[in-house]
Amino acid sequence: MNSAEKHLFDLLKTAIAKTFLQNNSAPEAISEWKGEEITQFQEDLFQKVKAKVSEKWFYTYFKKQPEKLPRIDMLNLLSNYVGFENWNSFKVKHQKKRLSKKGSLSKVLLAVVFILVCVFIMKLNSKNEFKFCFVDQDKGEAILNIALDIKVIQDNQSPLYFKTDSIGCFTYSTKADKVHFVVQSPYHKTDTIIRYKDANKNQIVKLTTDDYALMLDYYTNGNINDWKKRKAQLDKMIADNAVIYQLYKNNLGVEIYTKDEFIRKLTIPTQNLKRIKVLDKAFENEKIVKLKFIIE
Repeated sequence: MNSAEKHLFDLLKTAIAKTFLQNNSAPEAISEWKGEEITQFQEDLFQKVKAKVSEKWFYTYFKKQPEKLPRIDMLNLLSNYVGFENWNSFKVKHQKKRLSKKGSLSKVLLAVVFILVCVFIMKLNSKNEFKFCFVDQDKGEAILNIALDIKVIQDNQSPLYFKTDSIGCFTYSTKADKVHFVVQSPYHKTDTIIRYKDANKNQIVKLTTDDYALMLDYYTNGNINDWKKRKAQLDKMIADNAVIYQLYKNNLGVEIYTKDEFIRKLTIPTQNLKRIKVLDKAFENEKIVKLKFIIE
């Protein structure tokens, strides 16, 4: 028998077992019935359709996997046993169910394909939005008094230029999974940022004060008040007992500064101030207690 016939005959055997189990006890699978269960089935079949099957016939068609269907007269009797007029009516009903299931499955598959196509198109057209807000590292405040220059680096394309908005932030949308930009400020050190979409959780970027540019501006413009404010700010940031080291290149030695000496160094616009690079900082109670720097 072909696969379609085998499927229908398996359905018939399942229906026969279900009908028999309404008034009798036996395993759910007809292939597991033995002796007394087979005898009870023979009697139940006879009572309902006035026909019998031999034990040999039962083993041939129900206990094993037959190579061909039983005779049509037996199929008609068995179909009648499970509530159908004949084998043909049993086939018609179950073939319709199968076609209906196939149709439903086809609709589901079409719907899934349609959704996947829509998602794919949306993904092609969607953009990743990156937002960054810039904060002065020393003050812990948003940089609002000046607009920062943003240069977005693009692969194989010219860079794009932006400025921060009134709340010190910058927003950029792109189909790419990352953003690469350089941020520049007159009074902060230039920084290069690379941020990937999946890691774009921390939107705050802290910029380090460029003390040389700041002091030079104060000295050039005679801005004594802001110069004093910067000194007071540094005094507040650094603990009185802070340990401050200047490391020399090529391991030539170390020089230790007091807090006042270091503040003085940071508030006079010398060429050395322009080349200072902080290597490490340690904080306690929001004050610097240890600092290492080098003059490059």
